[in-house]
Amino acid sequence: MHTDNKNNAIEKMLPGVRKNVLLAKYTTFKIGGSARYFFIANSNQEIKTAVEAALKLRMSFFILGGGSNLLVSDEGFDGLVIKVENSKLQVKKTRIIAEAGANFSKIVEASVKNSLTGLEWAIGIPGTIGGAIRGNAGAFGRAIGENVEKVRALEISGKKTKIREFSKNGCKFGYRESIFKNRPNLIILSAELELKKGNREKIRKEAAENLKIRIKRQPRKASAGSVFKNKKTIKENKRLIKLFPEIRTKMVKNAIPAAALIEWAGLSGKKIGDAQVSKTHANFIVNLGRAKSKDVKKLIDLIKKKVKNKFGVNLEEEIKIIF
Repeated sequence: MHTDNKNNAIEKMLPGVRKNVLLAKYTTFKIGGSARYFFIANSNQEIKTAVEAALKLRMSFFILGGGSNLLVSDEGFDGLVIKVENSKLQVKKTRIIAEAGANFSKIVEASVKNSLTGLEWAIGIPGTIGGAIRGNAGAFGRAIGENVEKVRALEISGKKTKIREFSKNGCKFGYRESIFKNRPNLIILSAELELKKGNREKIRKEAAENLKIRIKRQPRKASAGSVFKNKKTIKENKRLIKLFPEIRTKMVKNAIPAAALIEWAGLSGKKIGDAQVSKTHANFIVNLGRAKSKDVKKLIDLIKKKVKNKFGVNLEEEIKIIF
């Protein structure tokens, strides 16, 4: 379809769609070029309408939540970016029911306010609940998949869509994995979390302590969060401990932190352009102010090469890269 015709068609199908919107201000990395088309979806129906419009026009699209765990090319995105801002949130007894665009921090706050325990570990994690579930976000040895009871998602099949419900088992949660991450034709719309009643003051205190630890351990400069997954392969970990006994001192619940491998590879503080491996937490790459996506990508490639050469370990990205 000719560009002018496509412009007219999408503007008619998606009233309020914008053109050439800079994505950097919508990502925690503060990096990213312009989206050809940008649409804010405030409801499940608007998400469905936007997806179906992209399918009908044979247009590439991607779903944008809170913009964390994401690196967008400086060249931008030649398609439709659907920014999900469906954010309804309600508490029913020991359950929290939230739409995908609900802020994860607000969900944690709601759990504390209603004396519900189970999310104290998640205090301070940026982004939306949809993004957290997609990547099975976790900290302090816990993960959101433990609390998920069910998820409603939009399934794309050809040019058609339908809404499906997934049980906890159906979500196929793994370490920083889920069925939604492995199947891009599934778009999370909402979720129900099951928690337990507890003592509000005890819950508040534990959350506050976790937040202190997070603030101390993590850099304050713009970043996308942890770049790589920690190594949890038992066989590989045993090999590494045998070769490098000091690794045992850094292990957390049988996982070897990627940060330790990066640091021991001599890359803490390494800079390319205005992108830097954080001195505070080596699994974070920070934007010192004017970092380009190519700078970050070069650092990622360098880290993988150095860690592979020194430890024989293939690091796997946790962040999503849109190039």
